[in-house]
Amino acid sequence: MTVDFDNPGDTVMRPASLAHVFLRTNKFTDMVAFYKKFLNAEARFESGRIAFLCFDEEHHRIAISAMPGTGDKIPTSAGLEHMAFTFNTLEDLALAYRQRKQLGILPTWCVHHGITISIYYKDPDGNQLETQVDCFDTVDAATDFMKTKEFQQNPIGTDFDPEELVRRLQSGEDHGSIKKRNEFAPRSVPPLPVR
Repeated sequence: MTVDFDNPGDTVMRPASLAHVFLRTNKFTDMVAFYKKFLNAEARFESGRIAFLCFDEEHHRIAISAMPGTGDKIPTSAGLEHMAFTFNTLEDLALAYRQRKQLGILPTWCVHHGITISIYYKDPDGNQLETQVDCFDTVDAATDFMKTKEFQQNPIGTDFDPEELVRRLQSGEDHGSIKKRNEFAPRSVPPLPVR
């Protein structure tokens, strides 16, 4: 299958899976609109105060509620760090990146963790969202990599440019070489929370 990254279309490719997440917010309208766009999700039920959204066969994967008394998220407080959405292929991840970019949704951090290649985003409340592809064919192989010296020395990963990922895919580069982490690439830490 040939993927046309330069004409990604108007909708975002749906992820392969996600467990149920419930979010409370004081930005209900913005949050519901964002997740509908970000995941190409549909509302299975939506009122003025709660929405049950889904992007697959499940009855809902994300619930969003406008609960009375909810203040702004405090980025430096303890709590959920991020939600992760898995794609089946590098092409799916890169195409979804290009589709989101076309819709004005830009990544906050792109990192090759070694076990996954991940592109992070933020929703209107400041919650982080990871979109990822596994780098190994089995859980055992990923676990074995986590026991290596390379992973122990760098459990966070190395940065990458998502446009470079698109270029490498367009060139027909072998997925195995793309999924192998470049240990000499730049390394940063996740973006710090901003008040």
